[in-house]
Amino acid sequence: MNRNFNHFIDMDDESVSQWNAIISLAQDIKRRPEGYSDKCRGKIMATLFYEPSTRTQMSFQAAMIRLGGSIIGFDNPGNSSVSKGENLKDTIKIVSTYSDILVMRHSQEGSAKAAALCADCPVINAGDGGHLHPTQTLTDLLTLKLELERLDGLTVGLCGDLKNGRTVHTLLKALSCYRGNKFILISTPSLALPSYIKDVLVARGCEFTEVTTIDEVLPQLDMLYMTRIQRERFESNDEYLRQRDIYCLTKDKMQFAKKDMIVMHPLPRVNEIEVAVDDDPRAAYFRQANNGMYVRMALILTILNNAPRSKPLFTGVTKTDVCCTNPRCVTQTEKYLPAKFRKFGDFLICEYCDERLLLK
Repeated sequence: MNRNFNHFIDMDDESVSQWNAIISLAQDIKRRPEGYSDKCRGKIMATLFYEPSTRTQMSFQAAMIRLGGSIIGFDNPGNSSVSKGENLKDTIKIVSTYSDILVMRHSQEGSAKAAALCADCPVINAGDGGHLHPTQTLTDLLTLKLELERLDGLTVGLCGDLKNGRTVHTLLKALSCYRGNKFILISTPSLALPSYIKDVLVARGCEFTEVTTIDEVLPQLDMLYMTRIQRERFESNDEYLRQRDIYCLTKDKMQFAKKDMIVMHPLPRVNEIEVAVDDDPRAAYFRQANNGMYVRMALILTILNNAPRSKPLFTGVTKTDVCCTNPRCVTQTEKYLPAKFRKFGDFLICEYCDERLLLK
């Protein structure tokens, strides 16, 4: 029978005080890494990356190795039994029996929660489609703390693909928990922030505005979070090509930003930040990527060292007569999964991917 492991699927799985504790631990690890070099000796971490990744995958692997542990897994499902048609449940059941902690990236939204449902060890969400990316958000919070020395009272601009940007979704949910933060959402109408994230901002009383250009808001920002237009999230290449070159942060535009503003980016970069910006001391994105290893070391230690919690994976109800309408939801292909929904006003919300369905 599955135990109540300390899964890390969404930032909401932990309290703000727990986020702060992980960030503080990451700062200590960064200051004195030698003190943590054998904390995971004898432990095995499995990394299952169904989607391509450089920074997230390697930073997790480097984190476990620097903690003295070992790694197993794959970075190409074509080299695993997935290519033979094995479903997600069977892969997770087997791999989780070989490991003490499992890290997964997958193209389908809600896949991390589906994995946690059947895993025999804690699961960390390393990105599920265009839905969530909580360990990137921990990286972002650590970077803000190191660069600006605070996580509250900030004016934050987020630019690019806000519709499919899982890093944006999770960062907004997190920063909305800190007092006095304001958000400026910079995107085209077709790439605007999804309603379920706007609902979070409204419910938490956060001030936010939506604009279509960087130039008009750049002087106001304490931090600008750039994101790429993601080819893999578009249904057609023509649609992607219409959007890809709309936003580009240049050296000339940086002249209008505050002297202490920082620029962050979850990477990889395509053409949304001019290479000449890299030499600006306000360009924090490479330092941000480096911070990812330390915060993941802290997260691994926190999950492995804390006692299992009784917080349930699902809080809603099972529906046998309703299906999620999101074509990217994990329930579309993993048909054995119970259809789980929670009620929100006139809507049912899928507990895997947060898609809304209007109640009839």
